[in-house]
Amino acid sequence: MLKIYNSLSNKIEEFKPIHEKKVNMYVCGPTVYDDIHIGNGRPVVFFDVVKRYLQYLDYGVKYASNITDVDDKIIDRAQKLHITEKELATTYTNNFFEIAKKIGGYNFDVTPHATNYIEEMIKFIGELIFDGFAYKTQSGVYFRVDKIKDYGILSNQQVKDLKTGVRIDLETDKEKDYDFALWKNTEEGIKYHAPWGDGRPGWHTECVVMTNEIFGGEIDIHGGGFDLKFPHHENEIAQSVAKHDHHLAKYWMHVGRLDLANEKMSKSLGNDIKLKDLVQVYNPNAYRLMLLAHHYRAPIQFSDDLIEQYQKAYDKISYTLNKWHFHMILNNIDENGLDHESIKSFEGFMNDDFATPRVISLIDKLIKNLNKDFKVENYNTIIQILSTLGINPNILEVLEDDIQNYNNWQQARLEKNYEKADIYRKPLLDKGFI
Repeated sequence: MLKIYNSLSNKIEEFKPIHEKKVNMYVCGPTVYDDIHIGNGRPVVFFDVVKRYLQYLDYGVKYASNITDVDDKIIDRAQKLHITEKELATTYTNNFFEIAKKIGGYNFDVTPHATNYIEEMIKFIGELIFDGFAYKTQSGVYFRVDKIKDYGILSNQQVKDLKTGVRIDLETDKEKDYDFALWKNTEEGIKYHAPWGDGRPGWHTECVVMTNEIFGGEIDIHGGGFDLKFPHHENEIAQSVAKHDHHLAKYWMHVGRLDLANEKMSKSLGNDIKLKDLVQVYNPNAYRLMLLAHHYRAPIQFSDDLIEQYQKAYDKISYTLNKWHFHMILNNIDENGLDHESIKSFEGFMNDDFATPRVISLIDKLIKNLNKDFKVENYNTIIQILSTLGINPNILEVLEDDIQNYNNWQQARLEKNYEKADIYRKPLLDKGFI
């Protein structure tokens, strides 16, 4: 029985999807004005694992993750580079997809772009105005936070303590400081025609509209980084309550931060490490292993020592499995059995709010056992667990030449021709087969 921590209720709950054996999941994706940093990659990896494990449990999963391709930051960056917003967004969208594939996280079924849903957003905002949940001003359209009785349910914020949640606080014509923008009238950058003025949608409106358009109602899981909890996710919920009378998702899941040198990484501060740069030095699977060795809700303090630790751990896993795979080929071992006790432990850990650190410890234990006493069940079990975690060990294809080298090596050893034996042994060592 899968249990997860629901940020909406602040407790661990049994996972019961809205529709039997079917899960709809939406995760907030990047604002494409720059390459993502190593902290941005954490939700990409984690929610990929969520999908993989749900599929392991025989759920059908529809997984959407959006691309925010209209935003103040995109407009500002495009103007500085003297290119169009579309050119900038297209470049960094493609870069995001490429790095997501490298880290094994491109597992999306739908990747909605905000600019493809502008008409739906305008219609949605118009309905909120008509129902009295939003109002027009000279600067745009704003949402009446006071109209939502349980506003703050996700972030535990009190309305009286709120500050404005808009990204650029230039509006002076709002009814309340904490009302947030649904539409921003503007003369600069990309803009669209709407009944209340030319401009662009607010960030919080984009996701709630795309979620509803894709899934047609309340979804099972809405996820993202912990820093999106407020104001973004809170304001998504407010709009959903106003329009659809539900909290948009039954379960809300938030991934902890990955910090650098005890401070939050920020593209604007210039203290971030681009993920594309990291994976040029370290194996993408080592990065993934590092993330999963920490519980998804816990913060991670990143350092060179930390990633190097998990590079070594990944190398050990790959070497061991590569070596025993060669052994199995040599001995014609082709069995599908599993260590059911270990599989039971794996499922128990994952069912306990995705306790991946305990799974990583289990893998380490199985690797040690494999090196002490080879059992094909242990080998198959490690492969099964790694596959569910999306970690791909470096297991090389065994060629006829490799088998011939092994046989020649053994023959040379029998003949005590050690110089010749070393010649045959070297390519096997280079491939990690012995």
